[in-house]
Amino acid sequence: MEDQSQPVVRAANLMQRYKDVVALADVTLDIPAGKVVGLIGPDGVGKSTLLDLIAGARVMQTGTLQVLGGDMRKAGHRQRIGPRLAYMPQGLGKNLYQDLSVQENLDFFGKLFGQSRAERNRRIARLTRATGLFPFLDRPAGKLSGGMKQKLGLCCALLHDPDLLILDEPTTGVDPLSRRQFWDLIAKIRQEHPGMSLLVSTAYMEEAEEFDWLVAMDAGQVLATGTAEELRARTGTDSLEAAFVRLRPGGEGRELPELVIPPLQTDGERPAIVARGLTRRFGDFTAVSNVSFEIRPGEIFGFLGSNGCGKTTTMKMLTGLLPMSEGEAYLFGKPVNAKDLATRKRVGFMSQAFSLYGELTVAQNLALHARLFQIPSQQATARIAALADRFELSHVMDTRSGGLPLGIRQRLSLAVAVLHEPEILILDEPTSGVDPEARDRFWEFLIELSRHDKVTIFISTHFMNEALRCDRISLMHAGEVLVHDTPDNLVEAKGATSLEDAFVAYIEDATGEGESADSVALQDGGVPDAHDPPVRLGRFSLSRLLAYSLRETVEVIRDPIRLAFAFLGSVILLVVLSYGVSMDVEDLTFAALDQDQSPASRSYLSSFTGSRYFLEQPDLLNREDLIRQMAAGEVSVAVEIPPNFGRDLARGNTPEVSAWLDGANTMRAGTVEGYITGGHAIYLRDLMLEAGVDPQEQSSFTIENRYRYNPTFASIRSMGPSIPAMLLMLFPVILMAVSVAREKEIGTITNFYVTPTNRIEFLVGKQLPYVAIAMCNYLVLTLMVIFVLDVPLKGSLSAITLGALCYGFAVTAYGLVVSSLVKTQVAAVFAAALLSLMPTMQYSGMIQPISTLSPEAQMIGSAWPASYFMHLSVGAYTKGLGWAALSHDIVKLSLFFPVFLAIAVLLLRKQEK
Repeated sequence: MEDQSQPVVRAANLMQRYKDVVALADVTLDIPAGKVVGLIGPDGVGKSTLLDLIAGARVMQTGTLQVLGGDMRKAGHRQRIGPRLAYMPQGLGKNLYQDLSVQENLDFFGKLFGQSRAERNRRIARLTRATGLFPFLDRPAGKLSGGMKQKLGLCCALLHDPDLLILDEPTTGVDPLSRRQFWDLIAKIRQEHPGMSLLVSTAYMEEAEEFDWLVAMDAGQVLATGTAEELRARTGTDSLEAAFVRLRPGGEGRELPELVIPPLQTDGERPAIVARGLTRRFGDFTAVSNVSFEIRPGEIFGFLGSNGCGKTTTMKMLTGLLPMSEGEAYLFGKPVNAKDLATRKRVGFMSQAFSLYGELTVAQNLALHARLFQIPSQQATARIAALADRFELSHVMDTRSGGLPLGIRQRLSLAVAVLHEPEILILDEPTSGVDPEARDRFWEFLIELSRHDKVTIFISTHFMNEALRCDRISLMHAGEVLVHDTPDNLVEAKGATSLEDAFVAYIEDATGEGESADSVALQDGGVPDAHDPPVRLGRFSLSRLLAYSLRETVEVIRDPIRLAFAFLGSVILLVVLSYGVSMDVEDLTFAALDQDQSPASRSYLSSFTGSRYFLEQPDLLNREDLIRQMAAGEVSVAVEIPPNFGRDLARGNTPEVSAWLDGANTMRAGTVEGYITGGHAIYLRDLMLEAGVDPQEQSSFTIENRYRYNPTFASIRSMGPSIPAMLLMLFPVILMAVSVAREKEIGTITNFYVTPTNRIEFLVGKQLPYVAIAMCNYLVLTLMVIFVLDVPLKGSLSAITLGALCYGFAVTAYGLVVSSLVKTQVAAVFAAALLSLMPTMQYSGMIQPISTLSPEAQMIGSAWPASYFMHLSVGAYTKGLGWAALSHDIVKLSLFFPVFLAIAVLLLRKQEK
């Protein structure tokens, strides 16, 4: 237990910069131990960066930082405090594995912290009962509602009983009931573990009011610290939100502007939106059931409900983005029809997630959507300028939208949604994660649109102060609308003191519960009892390694796309390449330009037309015809016989014959030249025999070609053993690189950063399933080569199998190296394909022997694993080689795995840079 008199975190002169953006500017801060400490401030002020540094998930740049009594620059200290620290990053379920069930996620985290099966099961049962997740242990995390994801993320963080729990905006996007349950659970956990320190960033000022100690931040700096009461007293305000406004630079004496909402003026117009009995089913699951309501023109209609209750599904049905299973929906009196473009142009939609193009600037996004809505160029320019001024975007028009703070991104999304001047605006949680001041500014725009432009606004939200600003609200739960009325009437009907209390009461009445699931007493173990022995975690753990392997295996098995790519892709390409890539030169289109038309000329041409290599075409008319057909690719070989060929031959002269070859493919042309020479030689031999001359007596020797291997000279027997070496290099490398890049892209790589897992455990743990996939591919390809391509395996099956195993470890380790170069799955696919396929094609001996390459190319080939497996495979299939001849290749292949793994370990960072 840490000394409670010492700060749990001590920072001095912390500076953190992302290119030109200063995230933290000289932050000096002591955070007391054993308290709930809140970080408050607008978006983009450095809260998440500071939490990342405290959790050890990000590399420090300048300054000093001590956490739990040690220096966070030292890897040894970060490793030691790993079991005492838990970090829940920002984002709904960002630390969860979406394909894994609730039970499997929790089990995985328990294994990372060295807990036994019995201990894991006891803790999991206790925490899931306390959070109401126990009935959903078998449900995949990806199918949980937002609130349930956050509670599962908290359970994963609490499973190992940390001394410091770090939560980055844990209740953003979570409904009021789930938020209340979330904090009830935290309170009960802290009662049993009073020494726990809790560090939380939040966008909800009402949450921050309940914290023990606060850190107010702005522009990467600490504005003030203290209790909520101390901050209010210091600024002379009666609310924390007002206190924060005054703490910001230039905020002295400044008051929060009061939003004035003029009353809605109606004159008996028909409803803008009508829903009657809307129902949507996904298989056996009913997401929305019998939803009905009407919304008047210019009305601000709020859509509230628990996470996963069907709000977004209802909104998508109203916009035509999702077909309804039953019911009716009308916009402007017309049935909703996804194909009715005229009606859709009268509707603006803003999704919950940022859906614009992050690589484009603000101006480019606006211009693109103007073209999509077919707004005339001159009108679009004026409209974009007006919106830039109205939504305060003028200063960021040349900034890429993906790098904007959340509040500005939301303003941009709203500007895009109203760009085409819609009459209905549908907004799905538009202010989720936005700081209070930015939310108020956003609502000023909405009120102006509603009251000035007569735009009907249909908005979903989890903020009760926003819901109070709506003309009417509808409360939804479990796919059904419970009630809809004005906010004041709903509060009065429940006799509640606030809209949040009324919301909770309506939900509890609907579920038949008088108390939340979190009111279940924490009992039967979980947070360690006094008799629980402390968990000792070594520097290397086979259990952690196998935990990653098992988790990766389960994810691959449950992902049909990856599974099909892993197995069907190689089978399909084997057949396509084996039959499609052929070195055989046959069925050549052949035509003659016979300007003699004598028996001798026809006899000469018969040496070619009777060959299996040539397909005879109609005679050519003249040389121009010959050139035209050859240029068009209609003829590959042409023989031109001059006039008087037969007469000159009879007189003993030596007539000349021209052979025209298509030399676009030089290798093919060289083979065709041999065919022409052979046909010419056959004619000369027959001519000598007719004259009574023995051809054997006219030559001093005879050459007969006889091939030791592949005597039929068939391409399929050459390609069959070669292509598996290429495919076993291609697919496992792509799958391996994508696997690591996927963790970076979706954010679960943070679990590696902040848990005791070391780099070898992470890399090898993720690698083992793909080695197994590579071996399964090898077995399938072997059977395909033998039984489908009909290429017999003459050599040692056991030797080539051991070589394939070494090759599997080598290529997947190479995939780990490739993954260190990329951050996204798309980049991983392209990089892995390019960096594995091209060297294999050029330097492995697949096209030509390595010994015939330049010295530099030979060096590359000798350092490429495919070269050795290519030699091993061709030798086993075609030459019948056994252990003695193949052991050299196997030994060389076995050396690539440790080399590539060592490179991957060096390139993989235990912190985000």
